[in-house]
This record gives sequence, structure tokens and C-alpha cells, in this order.
Amino acid sequence: MRPSTNDIDAQLRDLRGQFADIIDGFVRDQVEVLTAISGDLLPLLDTLQDLLEGGKRLRPTFAYWGWRSAGGSEDGPIMQAASALEFLQACALIHDDVMDGSDTRRGKPAAHRRLASMHRSNGYLGSSEDFGVGSAILLGDLCLSWSDELLTSSGLSQESLRAAKPIFDEMRTELMAGQYLDLLEQVRGQYDLDSALTVARYKSAKYTVERPLHIGAAAAGAGPEHLEALSAFGIPLGEAFQLRDDLLGVFGDPKETGKPAGDDLREGKRTALVAIAWHNADAVQQDLLRRHLGDPGITSPMVDALRQVITDTGARATVESMIDARFEACQQALGLIDPDPATRAAFERLTVLATRRSA
Repeated sequence: MRPSTNDIDAQLRDLRGQFADIIDGFVRDQVEVLTAISGDLLPLLDTLQDLLEGGKRLRPTFAYWGWRSAGGSEDGPIMQAASALEFLQACALIHDDVMDGSDTRRGKPAAHRRLASMHRSNGYLGSSEDFGVGSAILLGDLCLSWSDELLTSSGLSQESLRAAKPIFDEMRTELMAGQYLDLLEQVRGQYDLDSALTVARYKSAKYTVERPLHIGAAAAGAGPEHLEALSAFGIPLGEAFQLRDDLLGVFGDPKETGKPAGDDLREGKRTALVAIAWHNADAVQQDLLRRHLGDPGITSPMVDALRQVITDTGARATVESMIDARFEACQQALGLIDPDPATRAAFERLTVLATRRSA
């Protein structure tokens, strides 16, 4: 029997709660490890706990449903294995905020800003900003290490780990490659749609949806054909997710996104949205983009002016169409996966949540 949308939403909320419990328990265990070294390490854990309180647990959720799509049970070691992805996500967010010079994350001070504030409030020597950046980098490194530790200690069988770990390793490589390409695009100052989509695929799309699905399915014993079917679903969904994120980075409500209005404009992100706007813009519009995109002191009126350029050039509508096309590709790919009714309903609901979200 196919579950209702309300049933699926309740199940997804329950999964998020279970992931949160596993993550909280793991962090509590690290308190003992770190305090045995020095109590001065506790501010790092406090900073991480604040970050981990937010988030939708999308990556562990996709890993769980990848497991289920390949015949995995409803519970068991997959829950802890999937939770490892939240520590990889924390690493990516902490380092991303450092690279972008972001002030906030999920409505709270970014890790490097919080740790810099601790430096100032204690009257420590040297630069507060340098201390915050260095400390945040180390915290991100800890999260990367802990993601591996949580996966390998999850209780998955050796056979399951041998199948899942290479995918996990490849995902981390793809993520770091995408992060570098993102930095490179910003300093090149180009407006290239193909490059923007490559960054979106490797920095976000593959590691948000496709690879988590693969990790779960491989751990459950899926073969190459099933993994290929999951790619046909996961890549367009991950790309749609990132395209939606690009729109939210410009037009999103700060109360929903946890970021200042137009934050991607302030950071100078060379997204697909901006690339399309540039190529469709007239000389006056291009001049506005050239002078104000990436200006850390950009004013609210100028944010509004750039938003208007993006809308008037048709870039906003084009990106919405790109999301719709990828949404349709996901729907078609579900026939290749051929999951049971409950798993199919979960995949369909996740497709909607990832592409139609407001934050």
C-alpha cells in the first residue's frame, strides 16, 4: 500500500530525529576525548554543536533511502553510517564560510566569526580574525576526520563497508574539487554557464544526492545497474537542488535561509543564475553586475538593483525552467529504480522537498 504524503513527512521527521540523536551522542563522546587533552578545546565543540543543530539532514536521508531502494532493512547500522555524512557537511560549511568570508550560517554567527569573537572577548594577543579563521579550519578538519570515524565504526559488515567506503572517498574528492573550482571561478571573474554548472555538480549536486544514494545502496549490496539508475535520478535532483539554492542566495528571505539578503551577490558567486543574467544583459546591466557583484560593502538598494537585472534579463525564469526540466528527469528516472511503493513515495516526496523549498 502506498503511504500518504502525511505519512511520508512523518517518517522523514522521525528519521531526522534519529539522525540528530546519533550525531548528538557522537559529539558527546568527543567531549571526553577532547577534555582529556585540554578543557580549552570545548569552545570548538560548542561551536560545532550550534552548527549541527540546524539543517535538514538531507544527505543521511538520501543515504538511508538508497539503502532501502536496494533492499536494506528499515533500521540498523545504516543509521549511524548515514549520519557520518552530516560531519562531512559540517566540514564543507565551515570551510566554505571561511573561503567566502561569510558572517552567518543558519541564522547564527559562522564558526570563524564566533571563534574570532571569543578571541576578542578574552583579550587574547594577535589578530582575532586570523585566530577565528585558523580555528575554524581546524574544526572543519576535525569534522572531516570524524565523518570517516563514524562511518567505519557504524556496525556495517565488512562487506558493506568495502562496497560503500570507496564511494565515500570519491565523494570527498569530488566535493573538494568542486570547492576549488568555485574559488577559481570567482577570481577569474568570468560568467561562463558551463563552468558554473560544473561547479554546481561537483560542489553540491553529486555530494548532496547522488553519492549519498550510492553509499546507502552499495552498503545494501546494490550492483552497478542499480547505482546507474540512482545516478539518473540523483544527478538531476542534485543539480535542481543547487539551482534552487542559487535562487535563494539572491532572492531568499533571510528569516528562512539564515543568510543576509542577496548574500551570493555580496560574495560574488559566479552561479548559473548570474552567468545567464550576464549573457542576456545590455551594456548598462552588465556594468551594474561588473561594478557591484562581489562588493562586500554592497548596499541594500544595490542588492535590489542587481536582483532587478537578474529578473529583467530572464535569468530567474530560465533557472526556474532548468529546475523544472530536472524535476521531470527525476520523475522519469524513478521507473528505472523500480522501488517498492513506500520507497518510491519517499523518493517522490524528497524530489519535491529538494526542488520546491523556500530555504
